[in-house]
Amino acid sequence: MVNEPARLPAPRGTVIISSVASDAHTWNLVLLQLLLEEMGYHVINLGPCVPDALLVEECVLRRPTMVVISSINGHGYADGLRLAPRLRARPELAATPIVIGGKLGVVEDAVERDRQSAALLEAGFDAVFADAHATDLCRYLRSGVPAGQPVGPSVEPSVEPFAGPAVRRTVAGAPGRP
Repeated sequence: MVNEPARLPAPRGTVIISSVASDAHTWNLVLLQLLLEEMGYHVINLGPCVPDALLVEECVLRRPTMVVISSINGHGYADGLRLAPRLRARPELAATPIVIGGKLGVVEDAVERDRQSAALLEAGFDAVFADAHATDLCRYLRSGVPAGQPVGPSVEPSVEPFAGPAVRRTVAGAPGRP
């Protein structure tokens, strides 16, 4: 019997990951990259402190299946409000799922955090993972729900002990949220 190499699953598409322009953290991006690659995606990691114009240019050039923005410095809300409309202004990216997550703001008030998350959705993000973990994104991707469709509590259970998925008009990670 000949040992054949294991066949890798077909790529699920290309995901561009990046931080916002003001965020210099890298470990969150490396974790996201590893998780997404494990799920079968081809990942282009643009790294930290990516200027808005460069991110838009790379997305137009590479036409990703999804764009994932991560922030842990608390400026994701402000930078995201500026970034999402710039991405959505390009016709080539109008239907591309764009998500943002991590420590997006510095407010402690759950009502204000929900307001900020709603504003990010209104700005053009398909999903917001406020104060969430990378595994929330994985759960969202495993749900199979297309961007823009609400996800209920019936999402397939996962081993990750974190908040459930979030999609347009729904926010994960806020206290009191499923």
